[in-house]
Amino acid sequence: MSKDSNNSICHTHIFEGIYNKYSKDLHDFLYYKYGSQINPDDKAQEAFIKLWDNCKKVTFAKAKAFLFTVANNLVLNDIKHQKVVLDYQKTPRRHYTNENPQFLLEESQFLEKYKTALTKLTEGQRVAFLLNKVEGKKHAEIAEQLGVTKKVVEYRIYCAFTRLKEELENFNIK
Repeated sequence: MSKDSNNSICHTHIFEGIYNKYSKDLHDFLYYKYGSQINPDDKAQEAFIKLWDNCKKVTFAKAKAFLFTVANNLVLNDIKHQKVVLDYQKTPRRHYTNENPQFLLEESQFLEKYKTALTKLTEGQRVAFLLNKVEGKKHAEIAEQLGVTKKVVEYRIYCAFTRLKEELENFNIK
């Protein structure tokens, strides 16, 4: 057996030795370089997890360099992400619409007419129609839920459409 296979950091006792030897140094390095707001404990733990995940690729001699490089990169990635978040928060939000007041008025009037027309439907028609068009349920699902046949559901939805078309001009739902 070669010396590398005996000192493979994939063995738990060797990895534990690396952890015991470098964990405090790694934490202190991150703390002194970036402060406590980056949570150096978590970044050090993440670095050790990455070392464990890559234990077959990293030699015992390169373990320290790997840990410190990975931990530093994790912190830098976090800082970069925070900058993106801050830049996004700084961008002004759109508090307006492109619709003109006439459109908004017509929309609210149509909505009121629609609600009134829905109340004029029978309960069975209204329930079947709303389950199908608002909740997107299939006819078979509605039939099972209401305890009726699929044909009854189809008829109720058809009647609801007919009634809504009579009540509302330009009524069209897909």
